Amino acid sequence: MSFYPQLVIDALKHVRHPGKGKDIVSLEMVEDDIKIDGKKISFSLLFDRPNDPMIPSLKKACVQAIETYVGEDAEIRGNIYVKIKPKPKAEPVKLLADVKNIIAIASGKGGVGKSTVTSNLAVALAKAGYSVGLLDADIFGPSIPKMFHTEDARPLLDKVDGRDRIIPVEKYGVKMLSIGYFVDPKDATIWRGAMATNAIKQLITEGSWGALDYLLIDLPPGTSDIHLTMVQTLSINGAVIVTTPQDVALADAIKGVSMFKSKNINVSILGLVENMAWFTPAELPDNKYYIFGKEGGKKLADELEVPLLGQIPIVQSIREGGDEGEPAALNEDTVTGAAFAEVAHKVVDAMKQRNSNLPPTKIVEIKTR
Repeated sequence: MSFYPQLVIDALKHVRHPGKGKDIVSLEMVEDDIKIDGKKISFSLLFDRPNDPMIPSLKKACVQAIETYVGEDAEIRGNIYVKIKPKPKAEPVKLLADVKNIIAIASGKGGVGKSTVTSNLAVALAKAGYSVGLLDADIFGPSIPKMFHTEDARPLLDKVDGRDRIIPVEKYGVKMLSIGYFVDPKDATIWRGAMATNAIKQLITEGSWGALDYLLIDLPPGTSDIHLTMVQTLSINGAVIVTTPQDVALADAIKGVSMFKSKNINVSILGLVENMAWFTPAELPDNKYYIFGKEGGKKLADELEVPLLGQIPIVQSIREGGDEGEPAALNEDTVTGAAFAEVAHKVVDAMKQRNSNLPPTKIVEIKTR
């Protein structure tokens, strides 16, 4: 008589686990490694732990079942092995689970007005009726407190589920956290990379952000450890790249786009914002002077096949608003206020399109050799 795997399986259905009251086959304790070589039969039993007290008795019961239902001449003794079931990996707790969309605002270089764009975009989204948060991730040059004239604010702590949580500063309908609220603005922030990234993680994990439609992250210029920390900590839905029309800024903007679109990171580019697109003097509101070049951001967006979300002109009021803590987006009747309202509208549309066409984002796992 020849033996075959199903014959072995049927025999093992007669072996019941005393503690669980079911047979070991239905309990999925028989590993899919049954081997038959002539009369020799071998297989493995799966247990949850190596010191399970039922191991000896179940092995003995399996021997009896094989010899009874398969054949007395079956060579099974000493051929039943024990394997331990791998513990299932616990699903990681998703940070900021109540935040619908997380957008990184980045630039290839400093001095292009990234924080100004971020602040005004946050205000424009809040004015449009969305719940908005703003995380200032520029550890070494936090600008958000100045942009909102909240330099003297000190976030409070609140107990949530037994843990201390940081309550964001709120102004103009925008919830904000920045390292600038915790250090003296006169002091230079001299931290090593690990200290900076840990500070950012603390603002994320311990911030009491609540439910938000949008969380904007004002990233430092360039590409650094902070950027990697962000994509490895949060499921970032999309990125907005800020540039100016001049060639040197555009060259660096390409690097920013390339970083987010790289195979390892793969964060959707929602579009480019061309800041300082032209200069318009207050006394000549219809005049445009292209002091940094003309439509460089538009040309780059076309080249990279990403949307141009807006072109923001230089006017005296936007500089004054930034210095005085009153973002230009507060007044949609101004040229810049209307421009930021349009950028906010296009960001919302781009995010809806991204969420409709792509699967939910996951935390980036960057493998190093």
